[in-house]
Amino acid sequence: MRTTALRIYGKNDLRLETFELPRIRNDEVLVKLVTDSLCMSSYKAAIRGSDHKRIPDDVSESPTVLGHEFCGEIIEVGELQKDRFKQGQRFVVQTGMKETYDAIGYSFHYMGGDMTYGIIPGFILDKGYVLPYEGDAFFYGSLAEPLSCVIGAAHANYHTIHGEYEHIMEIVRGGNTAALAALGPMGLALLDYLIHREHRPAVLVATDIDEYRIERAKRILAPEDAAANGVKLVYLNTGKFENPVAELKKLTDGAGFDDVFVFAPVSQVVEQGDAVLGYDGCLNFFAGPSDETFGATFNFYNVHYNATHITGTSGGNTDDMIEALELATLNRTNPAILVTHIGGLDSARDATLNLPSIPGGKKVIYNHITLPLTAIDDFEEKGKDDPLFAELARICAKTGGLWSAEAERYLLSHATPLDADKYVPEGVK
Repeated sequence: MRTTALRIYGKNDLRLETFELPRIRNDEVLVKLVTDSLCMSSYKAAIRGSDHKRIPDDVSESPTVLGHEFCGEIIEVGELQKDRFKQGQRFVVQTGMKETYDAIGYSFHYMGGDMTYGIIPGFILDKGYVLPYEGDAFFYGSLAEPLSCVIGAAHANYHTIHGEYEHIMEIVRGGNTAALAALGPMGLALLDYLIHREHRPAVLVATDIDEYRIERAKRILAPEDAAANGVKLVYLNTGKFENPVAELKKLTDGAGFDDVFVFAPVSQVVEQGDAVLGYDGCLNFFAGPSDETFGATFNFYNVHYNATHITGTSGGNTDDMIEALELATLNRTNPAILVTHIGGLDSARDATLNLPSIPGGKKVIYNHITLPLTAIDDFEEKGKDDPLFAELARICAKTGGLWSAEAERYLLSHATPLDADKYVPEGVK
């Protein structure tokens, strides 16, 4: 079977190409990839090439496929897997494996999120990393992976009891939590999760320096909704204050924060997070820097006398993904709040390479159509000349401007199919 995939050959060298897949082995499954949510981790892989820990050294001769936040359906099952998987079954994959740095979306030649069809290797199936998905929208499944990352971050924070030598995992229930530089897609995912789970903080402060992002966050995660769930949610533009640390501490009556999550690899933000920690406060550095020498000052006086500490997470585990799927299925969380753009597979290359400069939240790629990456906010204007966008604008208006299962169904049935022949490399028949 032919597939069309976004493959990485080296630093900033991404190519959308059509090529033949081998026949599946008895322990493998052939899958149709429907959606992939673009991640900053893919951008970091694209700009670093083989210098990235998960990208093979020989990628220039043997390219791998990008994309790790995907959802699809199984179309063929090897004999050894037929008691566990079936044709037509929808699925998601936990791509961060415990055993190795290798991961789908970085290290595999015939499997990744940005492709039309792929082959899942047997050892990934056997390890339980492929999870059934019963939702009514593929993009919800794609967002289970990023949601699992923030779920894992909340679980990874830890605290202590004075005089005892045992870490208590999780954020402080009923405590003070701050999320700094947090109104991008991953920060919004954390806020949504912390507000709508049972183990909640009493005070939740989210900061940014972009007023547009703050106003959008207020619309989709309103303080009134948070209050109904027992959480005092405060949005703060730290760029407006000469002393943002003092302003943040005021919101805790001077006590400081039990849990701080840092979403930007910026030294000043890390140091701000350190400065607002209360006694036994835990700082979670969630933002993954591209600079291997990145560092920041940390107050070790407070480490010694106030028991402050730091952790970092770069993904969730399989249990976190299962939790993400359950919360979305129960409508406890709304992954649609993360999505600001949609596009076809032919837009994935440029979108990935320019991801830091494209405003908004998650960019969802639909692998079997051709469509320029388009902001949902632009649907109405584009709809003046294009009936596809006119109808999508009408559908999204029903959900307050959010992407939806209905919008996805309409897109998949009315958009122009991807022309695989267009992407056959020169010299290949």
